[in-house]
Amino acid sequence: MTDPVQAGTQIAAEAGAHAGGYREAILFLVTAGIVVPLFHRLRVSPVLGFIGAGALLGPFGLGRFAEAHPWLAPFTIGNRAAIAHLAEFGVIFLMFMIGIELSWERLRVLRRLVFGLGAIQVGASAAVIAAILVALNQPVAGAVLVGLALALSSTAVVLPVLAEQKRLGTPAGRSSFAVLLFQDLAVAPILFAIAVLGRRDGGDLGGVLALALGQAAVALAVIVVAGRVALRPLFHLVARTRSPELFMAACLLVIVATALVAAGSGLSMTLGAFVAGLLLAETEYRRAIEATIDPFKGLLLGVFFVSVGMNLDPAQLVAAPGAILGLSIGLLAIKGGVVLAGARFMGLSRSVALETALLLGPGGEFAFVLIGGAMAVGLVPEPVGGAALIVTTVTMIAIPGLAALGRRASRRVSREQLGRAQSEPVPDPQQNRVIVAGYGRVGRLVGEMLTRHAIPYLALDSDPGRVAEQRRLGNPVYFGDSANPEMLRRCDIATARALVVTLDSPRAVEAVVQAARAERPDLTIVARARDARHATQLYEMGVDDAVPETIEASLQLSEAVLADVGVPMGLVIASIHERRDEFRSVLKRKESQTRPVFRARRTVGKGRETGREGPAEAKPAEPVPVEKSA
Repeated sequence: MTDPVQAGTQIAAEAGAHAGGYREAILFLVTAGIVVPLFHRLRVSPVLGFIGAGALLGPFGLGRFAEAHPWLAPFTIGNRAAIAHLAEFGVIFLMFMIGIELSWERLRVLRRLVFGLGAIQVGASAAVIAAILVALNQPVAGAVLVGLALALSSTAVVLPVLAEQKRLGTPAGRSSFAVLLFQDLAVAPILFAIAVLGRRDGGDLGGVLALALGQAAVALAVIVVAGRVALRPLFHLVARTRSPELFMAACLLVIVATALVAAGSGLSMTLGAFVAGLLLAETEYRRAIEATIDPFKGLLLGVFFVSVGMNLDPAQLVAAPGAILGLSIGLLAIKGGVVLAGARFMGLSRSVALETALLLGPGGEFAFVLIGGAMAVGLVPEPVGGAALIVTTVTMIAIPGLAALGRRASRRVSREQLGRAQSEPVPDPQQNRVIVAGYGRVGRLVGEMLTRHAIPYLALDSDPGRVAEQRRLGNPVYFGDSANPEMLRRCDIATARALVVTLDSPRAVEAVVQAARAERPDLTIVARARDARHATQLYEMGVDDAVPETIEASLQLSEAVLADVGVPMGLVIASIHERRDEFRSVLKRKESQTRPVFRARRTVGKGRETGREGPAEAKPAEPVPVEKSA
């Protein structure tokens, strides 16, 4: 008969071991909860915080002392394999987001910088670094792979730094984005080359390459055909359920399934996710998928960068600080010099070329993926790969400082010295658009008027059937919730020209206005209102213009009857415009007079919709038509 005490002890031990399997995940979540807010407050990329946390908590940091001091064990990540799979999924999600953010319109507009300056930067930087390594008696294949890996810059750090400084729309921001876009496109073939070279096993390289290319072509053809046939109907079916949870599950299913299919075909999982992103990039569900996946990408990328930090040994920095500093400066000089020369060759001004060179000189996150993969299959020796990763980390840490230096250097250049690229900036099709929230009968008319005046716009609607119909007609409509702040960010509200809210539900209009005003206090917002009372409330919330349906209906009726009874059309139009301006000034004045009443009503609303009763009790300066007059 089993001893109860012994059985209890065994169960407790098994439970402790089972709970210990979650220790790394819990420790990472705690780290993320500290790193992200802290570095956001310091205006530094959280990527650097995750790398530093990994170095501190990893086996070369506090883990080095955990055996001698057991109380440190709960605060260290000693098992790198425990988070390796999550870290891999971080890269998979990153490649998926790169694919889905790849706009053919943006590529077309920026093609000169993307395929000109981008190709020069990657090709020349990789060639110089590889030549140096070959001169140091390194294998040619390994030298080329290390050169390509170090030639890539950090999308995950550079773009947030530019966005924080509001410089994405500047010539330097656009040129940096163009080069980073080409680098992202180059990652997939480099990963494929590593997979092919790693499977060579001493055989004929030509035969192995031909077999791998054929296998890859078949696998990619299957993924593309299946994706084009199934993805749009799948998301249409899921969107009709109006279930955010089911939509999220469909997004995760597509990413994981395509990654596993690619892996089963001998390709990399990241390449499969990239192709899936490309397939979804031109669908009406692109923006909603971006908003849904972004939190997962950020969290899993944090795991990836923590795993990167765990591989860094601070002792190496202490042992040879001069050598590492020299190699880091050398990398910055090589890449910066190539970018500077290439940018000037492409006709960019001296200030733009200098700022771009400082931004793109450091290494990037994909160096860890490429060099790690090459080291795993024996293409790059451990000492060379380790040194390259340390240099990459050191230079990435310097990106915010280099960005500030480049900004200051750019300001010192006089206007007479600015080149053609700065005086005639390349327009970005993603910027300066009007966002239309809701694409029913009112939204469609707004879109038609914007098109008639050659003003670009982007529309959002939560009805998948309506969105699919309008997409077939060629209208730029996307499925999504326009009250979701992340959705608005994905629609580039930071650079939007204006927001027009045409939804027919007053609560929905208010939710969109509130979310948009929180994102862009200076954004021009025009909103549809139910009546004069609702318009007054929208003015209180910060809209620039509120258009009440009842007032507009009365004005249109007045216009029709005046024209029919013989009043000259010019006088009719002038009087209608004059009366509309009077109504607008009255509503705005009414809002300023009744604002305290609104706030009081919101705190004591007894079962009624908050904020609706205040204006009805206030007396306006002059009579305003209400719903009864429509």
